[in-house]
Amino acid sequence: MNNQKQQKPTLTGQRFKTRKRDEKERFDPTQFQESIVQGLNQTGSDLEAVAKFLDASGAKLDYRRYAETLFDILVAGGMLAPGGTLSDDMTRTEFCLFTAHEDLETMQAYAQVFNKLIRRYKYLEKGFEEEIKKLLLFLKGFDESERNKLAMLAGILLANGNISASILNSLYNENLVKEGVSAAFAVKLFKSWINEKDINCVACSLRKVGMDNRLMELFPANKRSPEHFSKYFTDAGLKELADFARNQLSIGARKELQKELHEQMARGDPQKEIIAYTREEMKKAGLSEQAMISIIWSSVMSCVEWNKKEELVTEQAIKHLKQYSPLLKAFTSQGQSEISLLIKVQEYCYDNIHFMKAFQKIVVLLYKADVLSEEAILKWYTEGHLTKGKSVFLEQMKKFVEWLKNAEEESESEEDEAD
Repeated sequence: MNNQKQQKPTLTGQRFKTRKRDEKERFDPTQFQESIVQGLNQTGSDLEAVAKFLDASGAKLDYRRYAETLFDILVAGGMLAPGGTLSDDMTRTEFCLFTAHEDLETMQAYAQVFNKLIRRYKYLEKGFEEEIKKLLLFLKGFDESERNKLAMLAGILLANGNISASILNSLYNENLVKEGVSAAFAVKLFKSWINEKDINCVACSLRKVGMDNRLMELFPANKRSPEHFSKYFTDAGLKELADFARNQLSIGARKELQKELHEQMARGDPQKEIIAYTREEMKKAGLSEQAMISIIWSSVMSCVEWNKKEELVTEQAIKHLKQYSPLLKAFTSQGQSEISLLIKVQEYCYDNIHFMKAFQKIVVLLYKADVLSEEAILKWYTEGHLTKGKSVFLEQMKKFVEWLKNAEEESESEEDEAD
């Protein structure tokens, strides 16, 4: 009895070891590589024939097991050793991406080969993306022409949705960045990507994976400035990418500024200090007064916990805005800034239902505090307003606008009489 009990785990262990050993022995890409290379040599540079060969071979060859080998051959002609060099002891083909003509049309044709292959064998999708990430890490092992072809292909694949923009993470490798490989590769990639899709589609893909604020990292720390980024990509013919990156920096700066202003107001810092700080940051970030007043309004309105009762919130808002009217006044020296503020007030009152009836009272307060001029209010009323809550707010403002117009006419007639 005891002997039988002891044999069971021994036998099970032996079976398990044998199975693992068999699996290891079966993982031999040599025969797989020879089959793919032979097929590619027969099809030659006819990419339609290549696509048909790959489609048919998937039924006979184990693509799932040897996906990395398959993609290595299609891109580089053979299996790649770490670092990007071709394995010397393996069969290779001269018919691959790296030996193809370096032009966009040829790369588009190769993109179609990969597209058809992945559509036919969906399980290759993840492995293909991992392959591209690996190839980007091997960029230093490829020559300039090979990098250019890979960059153009990657841009087209990104545009087609075959791979995710997360592959760009590989370009932030310290060594690639340090030697300027990442930035040069990015130029070719983004050119082919934007050639297929516009900058808005590119921006959307970057945002999805959190890459929209990381483009500056393509450069070493000592060159990581908005000016350098803008000049580098503008000179390379990618002004739209330079503008996008500048805008993203501006958005980032605005968020940080709004957060800091919110904290200063919560602490109850003197408004003179807040104004001085805001002017300095506005200059640093290159923000216009119109952009600044929008940030200030949002900060002012977010540093209070508002009453949920409509009849009480108006009184609370008037008291709060009266306190911060010097800050608002400091950044409404231009007519357009006043219109921007009025639009922000309109948006806020529309988006926060408890404030719907408070709009007119807020505008009157800001007028009395010399934050808003009668010219700005009249312009907003006639042509500058948004459609949000338009009928409600224009009706609220009707009597006050009439009063402003009458006051303006009386003032003009008095001046005429004086003359």
